[in-house]
Amino acid sequence: MPVSVVRFNLVDPDGTPESLSARYQAAVEMAVYADERGIDTVQTEEHHGVANNWLSSPFTFAGAVLGATRRIAVTVSAIIGPLHDPLRLAEDIAVLDLLSGGRLVTVAGIGYRPEEYAQFDVEWKRRGKLQDELLETLLKAWSGEEFTFRGRRVRVTPRPFTQPHPLLLVGGSSQAAARRAARLGLPLFPSAHLPELETYYKEKLVEYGTEGWTMMPTETTPLLHLSEDPDRGWAEYGAHFLHEARTYASWQSGDIKSAVKSAASTVEELRAEGVYRILTPEQCVAQGLDNYVLHPLSGGMPLEEGWRSLRLFAEKVIPAVSAG
Repeated sequence: MPVSVVRFNLVDPDGTPESLSARYQAAVEMAVYADERGIDTVQTEEHHGVANNWLSSPFTFAGAVLGATRRIAVTVSAIIGPLHDPLRLAEDIAVLDLLSGGRLVTVAGIGYRPEEYAQFDVEWKRRGKLQDELLETLLKAWSGEEFTFRGRRVRVTPRPFTQPHPLLLVGGSSQAAARRAARLGLPLFPSAHLPELETYYKEKLVEYGTEGWTMMPTETTPLLHLSEDPDRGWAEYGAHFLHEARTYASWQSGDIKSAVKSAASTVEELRAEGVYRILTPEQCVAQGLDNYVLHPLSGGMPLEEGWRSLRLFAEKVIPAVSAG
């Protein structure tokens, strides 16, 4: 059965404190509605110092969603691991895991924006070593046993609900990320459809004598918006998708690989690419996707339009794809 996802990054380029508060509250209300309608996952992420108000505290948002819902999973994809204090992160995830009964999924990457590291005075060149320390510390901390951390003996409490530990995946597109995941016996979450990286990861699992699996994005994972009139949707709201696409494009260079990658500079070019798609419910079902990722508040989308998209998705797409 296809996986259904509602994604939130809470971008609002012109946001005021009042409008941002309304957007955050609406996102939690949308998550509750998605939970009631059988959608599988709420997905969120982490970025810092972005002028368009990109979500910077994903675990706080995840906690609000988990506290308001009863069934739906929340995937944080991805955190920028080296920017987090390992012990505090272990505590935060353990508490969220207990509160939710195991519904939190964390993908830990290392990011690709040096300015985010500079903002927190974290050395960019040490990001690989810091990521290793973070992941190793999380796994030790969740055991409930005493261990040595930076030269001192520590114990992290409480122990999480999920045993042996909350679901933790290693994100990225590099062989270093695949080696890190294999060495620790953690699942790999490639940042794009990268079969060759999956092959390398499996080879390293054998080499390290560990077990793991890959949550591989499909070759095509478009970001969806539902409308009874896609032409009108593109005319009225295409600029919101273009804003987000251009923000991503400004961050991506060199060997960065992402499932969301656009070279569009106009709404017309963006529509032709197919990375973002405005579809009728019938067109959406006909896509035959493995993952249906709805992005109802993309790029500062008006709340009422986001709700229209979500309701069409929940009421007309989910029942159809669930029925097969």
